[in-house]
Amino acid sequence: MKKRTRYKESRMMVRRWLPFCLMLLFPLSLCAQVQVESSIDSIQILIGEQTHLSLNVSLKKGQSVQLPTFKPSEYITPGVEVLEMSDADTIQLDNDMIKVSKVYTLTSFDEQLYYLPPMKVKVGGKDYQSKSLALKVLTVPVDTLHPENFYPPKDVQDNPFQWDEWSGVFWLSILLLLLIVVTFYLRMCLKENKPIIASVRIVKKVLPHQRAMSEIEKIKEEKMVMSEDQKGYYTRLTDTLRKYIEERFGFSAMEMTSSEIIARLQEAEDKKMIDELRELFTTADLVKFAKYKSLINENDANLVNAIEFINTTKIENMETTERIEPKLTEEDKRSMRSRTALKWSVLLLTVIAAALLVYILYRMYLLL
Repeated sequence: MKKRTRYKESRMMVRRWLPFCLMLLFPLSLCAQVQVESSIDSIQILIGEQTHLSLNVSLKKGQSVQLPTFKPSEYITPGVEVLEMSDADTIQLDNDMIKVSKVYTLTSFDEQLYYLPPMKVKVGGKDYQSKSLALKVLTVPVDTLHPENFYPPKDVQDNPFQWDEWSGVFWLSILLLLLIVVTFYLRMCLKENKPIIASVRIVKKVLPHQRAMSEIEKIKEEKMVMSEDQKGYYTRLTDTLRKYIEERFGFSAMEMTSSEIIARLQEAEDKKMIDELRELFTTADLVKFAKYKSLINENDANLVNAIEFINTTKIENMETTERIEPKLTEEDKRSMRSRTALKWSVLLLTVIAAALLVYILYRMYLLL
């Protein structure tokens, strides 16, 4: 019974103190997860040389961390200066851990063995520190017993001429000279090859009915209706109508007979107007080929019929301007192509020569 009672009491004690022990162990486990490490590149330097101190902090992701900061030329310990420090660098680790690193550049100007104190870090509001380090600074040995062995700085000496260094510049200069000669020759050829001026002209276009009515007005002003030269009158009147018909309807009326013209016009025009035009052409043929003598009123009627035909068939909404493009021969086209090729060649060679000149001057600057 006593053993059973003691067993129960011990169990009660474990249950009572177990939560308290777990609460004490939890912060310890967090502390175990934070690791602060420091290292130095070289523990031994000459006066004025530099070395790098690296500080690495491993912690749980999400925890805040504060690394020590120093101003330029601030002492990390008396006699050892911090020249600069890098930005904090974060690296992802396993198990939801990260590593934050920072590098400090140190130097010293006094010969001595220095003790570098631990670097203090704050993680999650708690303080941690790294291990301490040492830095030994040495001086350059100087023989003060034999000052005669010290010599002043030597004067600047000219390097001996070496063909290997200047051969590239020499051959590039020869190439540049050839490019300049070729470019100058092509420019002379370009000047001798005169440009062909091929401009497009826009001229005002006289409409067919305007040209025909202008010619009829001249016939009226010259009073050819009452002239005894009826053959000349009808020849001029029918030629005016033929030119108008050719420009207006688009077939070669100047090379067709009167009957052929009438047959072509019957396909599209009013029959009454065609009959009047047929009468005009018939009278004209009789006068020109059969020595027919027409009356003055008959001449007037034919002139009126011609004017009426023009006014009935004219188209006023035609374009009043005409684009006249120059006609170039094959020789002209070859000359234009040759001139264009010369222009591009001169331009390309000029650019190459300019770039080569800049490169040569740069090489000479380096050698001198």
